[in-house]
Amino acid sequence: MIVRDFNEIVEKERDRVVSDAQWSSVRMLLADDGMGFSFHITFLDAGSEHTFEYKNHFESVYCMQGTGSITDVATGETHYIKPGVMYALDKHDRHILRAEEELVMACCFNPPVTGNEVHREDGSYATAEDLETA
Repeated sequence: MIVRDFNEIVEKERDRVVSDAQWSSVRMLLADDGMGFSFHITFLDAGSEHTFEYKNHFESVYCMQGTGSITDVATGETHYIKPGVMYALDKHDRHILRAEEELVMACCFNPPVTGNEVHREDGSYATAEDLETA
């Protein structure tokens, strides 16, 4: 059984907290936990806009707090995000995520991230294999 306290991770396990311009993510489960997925609580700053395309990962996201929108770049379709809304990027969808208010999101990635990833220029994460050979 794995039990982790979000507050302890934030206070004591800074290697599990990843941040970039206008967002941060607390990595509750990572690849080395052996669950087959990773689980994160991610915070996006109010007024921020992010373009992502996870070419090597599937992601599902559940909004816990805040409001914003997600636009599917391929179709131009935009969906409103508020607490209780979930979206899943089941086709490695390139998307634009906008936070009107601070968004607090629960996110799952498959395959799981290792915790060492950074967004590449195209908005994607490298695979674990890519990181090993880099």
